[in-house]
Amino acid sequence: MSKQSIATFLTLPVELVYRILDHLDNFMILCPMSIVCQRFNSIVNSYDRFQTLATLNLQHSRLKADAAKRLADALRHNTTLTTLNLEDCELGDVGAQYLGDALRYNTTLTTLVFKGNQISAVGAHHFGIALQYNTTLIRLSLAENVIGNIGAHHFSFALRNNTTLTTLDLKFNGIGDDGVLHIGYALRHNTTLTSLDLSGNKIGHDGAQYFGDALRYNTVILLFPSSLSTPYPYFFIQTLSALYLGGNQIGTVGAQYFEDALRHNMTLTALDLGRNFIEYVGAQHLGDGLRYNSTLATLNLTRNHIGDVGAQYLAAGLRHNITLSTLNLRHNEIGAVGAQHLADILRYNRVITILSSFIPCLCL
Repeated sequence: MSKQSIATFLTLPVELVYRILDHLDNFMILCPMSIVCQRFNSIVNSYDRFQTLATLNLQHSRLKADAAKRLADALRHNTTLTTLNLEDCELGDVGAQYLGDALRYNTTLTTLVFKGNQISAVGAHHFGIALQYNTTLIRLSLAENVIGNIGAHHFSFALRNNTTLTTLDLKFNGIGDDGVLHIGYALRHNTTLTSLDLSGNKIGHDGAQYFGDALRYNTVILLFPSSLSTPYPYFFIQTLSALYLGGNQIGTVGAQYFEDALRHNMTLTALDLGRNFIEYVGAQHLGDGLRYNSTLATLNLTRNHIGDVGAQYLAAGLRHNITLSTLNLRHNEIGAVGAQHLADILRYNRVITILSSFIPCLCL
């Protein structure tokens, strides 16, 4: 009976098959239905919804690894999908392996969100290998996983060889200074990455030094990390324009390394140092850097305990800065005195907007 049903199904008119497909969701069309037989593949490929399927959002779908395998099989040959959202799908390292293997062969996907899938350093290794072969992916998010320093090390190999990725999101992954060291070294060889998000990790003042020194000249920098008895190999950042380090442990010591970076860097336009305990001493360093910076447009310093004194230091630097357009100082214990210092800079700087908890918006 089953063989007869299948035979009948396979001889159905194309238009009737189209009507059946009308009642299926995109995942069912893309994955399991595309492996029935060669004739069915041809029908699916000619189906208008399939031909225009460029974005697939499976967020919170709880697909598990078996569904990831079916999806990966489809992605190997798919030529329409450009954006795939797999946030919080419980795919794990096994799912990462399936998707990583598919990325080695896929030639159309440009955006992949793999946020919150409980992948470890093992999963990062699979994605790292894939990116050494993939030539189309532009944006990748592995946020809110647990790849750690070892995963960052694995991923650094991809950054050395990949020539298409421009945006990488690794926030909330338990990456510390050692992981940053590997990523920074990889960026020496990378010429395409423009946006890197490492917010909510465990980066301290050593990690801040690695980034700050590299950004300072945007050329080769020789580093002497305190944990090494011999100089670590050169690394530099060539193209980075947006760096997000919010919610780390940079502190006042780490903030000083960004002073020289801001003085000399010519590519960075957005910098997030929010929630890093830089306090008024760190604000002084940043203010001194802003005095000479000519490219940064957005600076986020939320929740840093800057206070009135820190606001005064920032205001002093901003009197001479003509490029910063947005400064976020919300939740920094800035009172009337600090707000007055910030308001006074508008006499000298007519383009900046300051976001503050004391005064919601200071702008001209």
